[in-house]
Amino acid sequence: MAVAGRTARASALLRAVAAPRTRPPARSIHEGPDTIDELLDRHLVKKPATSKALLDDDAAEAEARRRLTSSRREALGLYRDILRATRLFAWPDDRGVPWRDVLRANARREFEEARAERDREVVARLLIGGRDAVQQALGRLAEASRRAVEAEEAKRRGGA
Repeated sequence: MAVAGRTARASALLRAVAAPRTRPPARSIHEGPDTIDELLDRHLVKKPATSKALLDDDAAEAEARRRLTSSRREALGLYRDILRATRLFAWPDDRGVPWRDVLRANARREFEEARAERDREVVARLLIGGRDAVQQALGRLAEASRRAVEAEEAKRRGGA
């Protein structure tokens, strides 16, 4: 009896394996959405419509505040970096005013002129340009300092 049960199960298993499989009909590529908007509408999760305008206004305001705070933080960081970098420019210009003071006054003037700017792209360009200017100025100062040290060493070797 046990053997007959096993063979019955085995034959049922073989019939299931050997039976032709029914596949879902193949979908053509062209049956998909016609536009990106249709694709996004189909696959993105929709937000509930309850008090949507209020939530959108609050979210937009929070995002604007976050961006403003971020830009303000970056601008203050750049201004501090400029003040730190100007410490290295101690020699006077043609009028006898230390370059440190001239550079600080120019930086202050440029920051005051750009204070009312609200366009994110313009603010980003100003910040990137300011960072580049500080890096270039420090690079030139380091190169000039290196050349001065090399000239002094050459003078010592030649004079000794």
